[in-house]
Amino acid sequence: MNILALDLGTSSVRGLVLDPDARPLPGALARRRVQLLVGDDGTGTLDGPRYLACLIECLDELAAGGHLRDVSLVATSAQWHSVVPVGADGAPLGPVLTWLDTRPEALPGAVGPADPDEYHRRTGAWWHRCYWSLRLPWLREHTGGRVAQFLGLPEYVLGELLDSAPMSMSQASGTGLLDLRTMDWDPEACALSGSRPDDLPELASVSWRGRLRPAYARRWPQLGDVPWAGPVGDGAAANVGSGCVGPDRAAVTVGTSAAVRLMQHVPVGAALPPLPEELWRYRVDHEHVVTGAAYSSGGNLFAWAKRELRLPEGTELDAALARLPAAGRLPVNVRFGGDRPPGLVPAGSGELRGLSFGTSAVDILAALMRGLCDLVAENLAVLESTVDKPVDVVLGGGAVTASRWWRSAFAAVLAPRPVWHGSNPEIGASGAALVASGRIGDATRLADISRTDESASPS
Repeated sequence: MNILALDLGTSSVRGLVLDPDARPLPGALARRRVQLLVGDDGTGTLDGPRYLACLIECLDELAAGGHLRDVSLVATSAQWHSVVPVGADGAPLGPVLTWLDTRPEALPGAVGPADPDEYHRRTGAWWHRCYWSLRLPWLREHTGGRVAQFLGLPEYVLGELLDSAPMSMSQASGTGLLDLRTMDWDPEACALSGSRPDDLPELASVSWRGRLRPAYARRWPQLGDVPWAGPVGDGAAANVGSGCVGPDRAAVTVGTSAAVRLMQHVPVGAALPPLPEELWRYRVDHEHVVTGAAYSSGGNLFAWAKRELRLPEGTELDAALARLPAAGRLPVNVRFGGDRPPGLVPAGSGELRGLSFGTSAVDILAALMRGLCDLVAENLAVLESTVDKPVDVVLGGGAVTASRWWRSAFAAVLAPRPVWHGSNPEIGASGAALVASGRIGDATRLADISRTDESASPS
């Protein structure tokens, strides 16, 4: 039987049908772009009701195409860190803050954790604008104190469709309020956020499964009796979809943003592995954690360059990149959207230096792409220190899948490590499906990866 996978991303929402081995079925994909509102002040928000409407349109399209007939399970990959305040009637009181929003800051007089290192070890997070510990007090100030509850984007969207939508452990860990060992809300983190349990979503049990509300069961009768699994954080899902489910293989994923991550088996109650101060840690599920670093820049660098620099298209661009010399790379800071935690660099910090009248648009693009590679290489070395050995690397995500040159650039910067890449552009959906069906152990065997050994090397 097939699996319906939903991907609740930042730039688009997608629904696709996968076979029992979590491979996308040809033609069974529906996608809607969503409007991310960004501003120079650090705004990075989505319209919740419009996002829900886009998801419904995707499901309508799949149903009309006859793709939902043999679905036996629904899995979801969803962005981490999002939050939306809702009123007593469950309606949003404002837009959804995404991971890209850098406006939240500590209120006057607020004091952080008593022991920041211990707080970081327990929650895998910091007292930082990306997490609910700072976001919730800031949102209360900006909504006039009318908030009845805070939800993540997946809890809001699925709460409209399903009979219940508690927060999965994976999504809860992305709030920065979860004790990763006990898998319950961390008392100190909740106090910093000014929250009681009633202000936060209910936490899902390991056996939770949702069902469609009657109105939507009538709309999509093929899904009327199909169970829905809890959402998996998009980074964790990408690791599983890339076959990176053990300490010997790291995933480097470049979608809208980018990240480097390593997954380990750590069941509930077990001691957590050491956590370097530069890295975060979240839950994949009740049995696994994922540790890594993330960046606000990724495929959005390419999108910006394509929009603003009048780049050549397709094979012409590939050929132009391949001709670039090894020397003369432009100094660059790719933090256009600011830093992800623990960094505090604000949005609008991107830089290009060393420009001349001979600098081309392709030179600038290459510098941006290589700049991200360098950031990943730095954090990968820190990540390797937690397992005391070099790791293989698997590249994934739509941006590197679409760019042979970028894959080659990563291979050059990460050498001498073996570097692989996956041809499946839907690793998040595939990974969420494997988690939902209890087949994480099969992920390495099922991942469609090959060595990155290409002639168009930027070095």
